Amino acid sequence: MANRDHGDPGDAPSVPPPLRPAAGAVRPSAAEEARTIAASTNTATLATLTAGGDPWASFVTYGLLGGAPVLCVSNLAEHGRNLAGYPRASIAIVAPASESDPLASGRVTLAGVAERPTGDEAQAAREAHLAAVSAAKYYIDYNDFTLWVLRVHRVRWVGGYGRMDSCSGTDYAAAEPDPVAPHAAGAIAHLNADHADSLLAMARVLGGYPDATAATCTVADRYGLDLRLDTERGIAYTRVSYAAPISGPGELRSAAVELTRRARRTDV
Repeated sequence: MANRDHGDPGDAPSVPPPLRPAAGAVRPSAAEEARTIAASTNTATLATLTAGGDPWASFVTYGLLGGAPVLCVSNLAEHGRNLAGYPRASIAIVAPASESDPLASGRVTLAGVAERPTGDEAQAAREAHLAAVSAAKYYIDYNDFTLWVLRVHRVRWVGGYGRMDSCSGTDYAAAEPDPVAPHAAGAIAHLNADHADSLLAMARVLGGYPDATAATCTVADRYGLDLRLDTERGIAYTRVSYAAPISGPGELRSAAVELTRRARRTDV
């Protein structure tokens, strides 16, 4: 039987498609999604290679230097010895849980080669790690600890069920974390509690689902809103985008008001 990479849903329930084209929806790129997840926490699982070639997974903390994970690793630890001998490594980062199902949350795998920073970069790496992991001040300067910077060559982002993509290390390094999504929980809760009618209008007019009966906002980022819909045909998902990208959570209210005005120009 041929290998499958989510190419055949089999008996999985299908999501009803939109009944008409949605307004041009803009999403963050895989590189932007990955940078946002990497910036959302300071813990991860590091995968290294043992002398025998076996994969070895370890819980680690990290900071970020231009998107590159900065590790402070004990030379006595197995993963520290592994990096010293075989610098190829990957790190798996899981976004802080926002769903009851862990597999519905975002995560990213960054793969590349770990290097010891030198010169000015060594100081910058030290500061980046300490900024993210304050407890490291108690051991970062010990002789048996080493700073490593993971030079990212390949990225795999998963945004939950049915949302995934890959990008190069170059694209990842050039991207920026989303300035809105990490601070949007309160705004999302407000939209769902007090503006359910506006979200429904957005779904019907801008999202391509005129048969939607309810809409819930699940994500707000610099480009727009993700909506989960109840429709006459089952559960569906759509995206509505602002007139222009926003630069911070303080602009989210006005962007949502503009979406509501656009949606209500047409009576469905």
